[in-house]
Amino acid sequence: MRIEWWILISVYIVTAGLIFFIPKNKIRLAVVAFLFKQMITFIIGLLVFEWGLLEYPVRLFASVNRTSFTFEYFSFPMVCAVFNVWFPALRTTLIQWGYYVSFSSVLVIMEVIIEKYTELINYIHWEWYISWMSICLAFFISRLFCVWFFGKGRV
Repeated sequence: MRIEWWILISVYIVTAGLIFFIPKNKIRLAVVAFLFKQMITFIIGLLVFEWGLLEYPVRLFASVNRTSFTFEYFSFPMVCAVFNVWFPALRTTLIQWGYYVSFSSVLVIMEVIIEKYTELINYIHWEWYISWMSICLAFFISRLFCVWFFGKGRV
């Protein structure tokens, strides 16, 4: 089995394990964040692929969808759920921005390593900083949506 398939299996196991980091009293918030992020990544992921900016040579469901099912429909939405559940809403703005920067940076570092050493993703007309900005923006939009959805200033 190729290394790419081992990485995909590992990502599913680790991502599924993130569910244990969600407190029972915040499961609704996690589900809303997860489903909202899936909606965002479905649309943007298809656009990015159709515009020829990225390609995913090795992927699940290759005959159905040309985007990365693993990242866009499972891994990234689950990380977003954890992001929203543990968001430091009662902390200073600097801490909150640091939270955005930290989550975005970790995801982009992993993406760059995967892009460089595997065939899971290939940048065509794309750079790491575009990923960083888009991931950070996606976290911000999902955060705004969750705050709006639950009708409180601080979720």
